[in-house]
Amino acid sequence: MLDPADPQLVVDSRTLHFSWLPADPDAVVALVPPGLCPRPDRQVFMNQYVVEDAGQTSGLGAYSLTYIGVALAGVDAPDGATPGGWWTHYVTSSPRVRDYAAARGAPAVLGHTTLRVRGDVLVAETEVGGVPLIRTRARIGHTGHQLRTGHHRYFTRRDGELFSGVYPYVSEPVSPFEIESVEFLDPRHPSYALRPENPLLIASGCYAPRTSFAHPGGLTRHPTPPASTADRRELPGALATGAQRPAVGVVDQPVRR
Repeated sequence: MLDPADPQLVVDSRTLHFSWLPADPDAVVALVPPGLCPRPDRQVFMNQYVVEDAGQTSGLGAYSLTYIGVALAGVDAPDGATPGGWWTHYVTSSPRVRDYAAARGAPAVLGHTTLRVRGDVLVAETEVGGVPLIRTRARIGHTGHQLRTGHHRYFTRRDGELFSGVYPYVSEPVSPFEIESVEFLDPRHPSYALRPENPLLIASGCYAPRTSFAHPGGLTRHPTPPASTADRRELPGALATGAQRPAVGVVDQPVRR
């Protein structure tokens, strides 16, 4: 087993990352633990990616992975603009990656993710136990000379404590890029609570056939408040039931690792 305190490097992964507004905002709120607060729009993010060869990693080997989570308020990445995220689901094809991530507090389970490109159409599918869970369809263009660089911040919980890690990345996104559909295929699976609103409202995203990133070498403890009966749906800035949501559209944004 890999030491969870060790950093790990991945280069040239094929990565589809985007975020949307959910069909059931209250269900999204319920997935966020005390000590963290979802964004007022209850934005959900997902990353479906594939690492084709063991030579692309420092020790993780070849694998595929999908993680899904809730974008957070007040705990941004180092750039001060990219919101932190709470992982709710974490599906990987590799037992080694599962054990490494689980030891760091991620909700890691075994499953498979595929990214298939035919012409300008990308189809990404995630399955667990042979059952398809999520299917994404996107229109994609070609990589140019643009690079996206920065950091992302993700939270996990281990032994009752919250931890955060800062993940540096370098990405080469394609242009143009547009998400056409996102299907959550199994209403019985807990991930179904994060399904997108209909009509689909995409907040941000990109596809990059080459994304490099690092798992940090250490995690930082995040203060966890005492248990409270306060309803976080009533926090300032939260959307009231039936309130008008801000309009959003497809835009090119950095990949959220």
